[in-house]
Amino acid sequence: MKVTKSGVKGSQLHREGSTQKDSTEYEGYAGVHIPARITETDNTNADLPKEGLLERIVRRDNLNEAFKRVKANKGSHGIDGMEVDELLPYLKENGEALRQSILDGKYRPKSVRRVEIPKENGKKRNLGIPTVVDRVIQQAIAQTLTPIYEKQFSENSFGFRPKRSAHHAIRRSQRNIQEGYKYVVDMDLEKYFDTVNQSKLIEVLSRTIKDGRVISLIHKYLKAGVIVNHKFEETEVGVPQGGNLSPILSNIMLNELDKELESRGHRFVRYADDLLIFCKSRKSAERTLTNSG
Repeated sequence: MKVTKSGVKGSQLHREGSTQKDSTEYEGYAGVHIPARITETDNTNADLPKEGLLERIVRRDNLNEAFKRVKANKGSHGIDGMEVDELLPYLKENGEALRQSILDGKYRPKSVRRVEIPKENGKKRNLGIPTVVDRVIQQAIAQTLTPIYEKQFSENSFGFRPKRSAHHAIRRSQRNIQEGYKYVVDMDLEKYFDTVNQSKLIEVLSRTIKDGRVISLIHKYLKAGVIVNHKFEETEVGVPQGGNLSPILSNIMLNELDKELESRGHRFVRYADDLLIFCKSRKSAERTLTNSG
């Protein structure tokens, strides 16, 4: 355990995470080892129709908006080699058949392409790049789920959410420090995503999403697998990092942690997988650190 004097920096709360570029982004909380250190510094359930959510996802206007976002974001190809510039002609010819295959439950997502992104500490972060078609479908799902889950998310969560940013997270952190919470437990949640029990994630999703077809489609994305050095690898655990669906799935799962922290009365700020817990004393911070191990 290392104690230093330093302010909360933006780098502690922000990691570049635009979806689907080669520099793209990403059993519950209990039992997952979360590395942490201490530094000293100066539900409501959404109202959902029981049927029809999948129809909302594949509505033409929603798919069109998803296509625009994927096109604007550019990024490299998935395992099929299709580039973003080839997407519009493909969708014009195959869009209706694609929609129908999703509605019929016959659509099968393709495996993702593994890429390694260098990190500031010299290590690498493994991401999976879906095909451009799967990016459109994932984006359409994310666009539909976001307004539903925004009602449930914590006020202390700032990453990959509408009208929230790393700057908001920094301001909240500074306010906590100014109010006397000068000891900070800095938790690294990155490995959390690699160890998440997928059955637990499906169970959490099912509390809100009552359309089983949507749950099934998300489950297919979780199980789609990854191509590493031209070889297929199964994805039995973890939340895939790199797809358009990754941020909201991560926030949905980590909202369980957010609610646990709130129930314990903690002051905290979370930006994606960066989590700071603010304490008034070293003793309290050390106790929090011990309990998180």
